[in-house]
Amino acid sequence: MAATPRYGLIAGNGQFPLLVLDAARSRGIEMVVAAIREEASAELESRSRHLYWLGLGELSRLIQIFKKEGVTRAVMAGQVKHNKIFSSIRPDWKLLQVLLSLPQKNTDSLIGGVAKVLEQEGIFLEDSTMFLRPLLAPEGVLTRRRPTDAEMENIAYGKQIARDLTRWDIGQTVVIADKACVAVEAMEGTDAAITRAAQIANGKSLTVVKVAKLKQDMRFDVPVVGLSTIRVMQQSGATALSVDAGKTLLFEREEMLRQADAAGIVIVGVATELRP
Repeated sequence: MAATPRYGLIAGNGQFPLLVLDAARSRGIEMVVAAIREEASAELESRSRHLYWLGLGELSRLIQIFKKEGVTRAVMAGQVKHNKIFSSIRPDWKLLQVLLSLPQKNTDSLIGGVAKVLEQEGIFLEDSTMFLRPLLAPEGVLTRRRPTDAEMENIAYGKQIARDLTRWDIGQTVVIADKACVAVEAMEGTDAAITRAAQIANGKSLTVVKVAKLKQDMRFDVPVVGLSTIRVMQQSGATALSVDAGKTLLFEREEMLRQADAAGIVIVGVATELRP
């Protein structure tokens, strides 16, 4: 009988790592946690029996930890803010080699390079949603209110723009008003892009469109929405949110939908279309 693989968790910020830990434990799996000091929550201390803190640039130490613990499979969960990756990172020699080898200095290239090094060391990154499949957005209208014709036009227009932008690894969210693109997410993140759109739109109703990348690597940077997004939308006058069904994680789903319904915000899970 084949030995059961030992799983590791590379933990960034937010709820994502905590949810992965709980879901894995419900299957009898105790994960070894490598928590990124600049991002991860201190709550991990009470949720994991095998926890190590390490800096954002300590790739060699990550490998040493996982090898010492016998980890052969790992999940990357939780955001590392893009601006921190390129401004706060202090790479060790192994990570510096990865950085020097990158043809493009974007997030996908960097994490892809790290994943390749881990594989060379016998540590394979898994789909980050493997323990959280029930949290993926289903297809269809998820709220009580259905989108208006104008909101559906904004969603269709926004999806086309956002999908094209993802090929350049700029961001995965656009904010639309009257079929015009008001704001594009960059390194600041989704919530900040929505807030910026509200400042530009001058009171116009906004539609937020969040998509997966054309060739979304489910091992990292999976789209996520939760309560904070709904709260920012309400503050910013955004009335509709579109996400890619089967590719977007919905955190605190019941409470998120309850707050969306109370605010009159519509949430739609849209099928992802295959495009060249």
